[in-house]
Amino acid sequence: MPPTRGDFPLEVQVAFLLHDLLPDRWDGMSGSYFGKDLSALGTLLDVWEVDDKQIVCYFLKNIEARYAMKLNKDLERQRKARENKGKNTHISSANIKKK
Repeated sequence: MPPTRGDFPLEVQVAFLLHDLLPDRWDGMSGSYFGKDLSALGTLLDVWEVDDKQIVCYFLKNIEARYAMKLNKDLERQRKARENKGKNTHISSANIKKK
């Protein structure tokens, strides 16, 4: 059974919480995921009264890196599937019924 968030130490759980609260940054043209917008991180660390900010930020960046890699890989796979689907829609003379 894979571990749940509750199985991790408190600092990792807080990092997951902050990761969920921070907004995402996307490229408007290509739709690529840039990562989390960390501009509100200091405020969130203060609101949640995080004592060990350095270690929580370390775990947060690790979570973000893995999330970004997975998300961009999934987006690339979807893009390639759309391209392949578009390539396979050509009309072949072998597929045309003769009267």
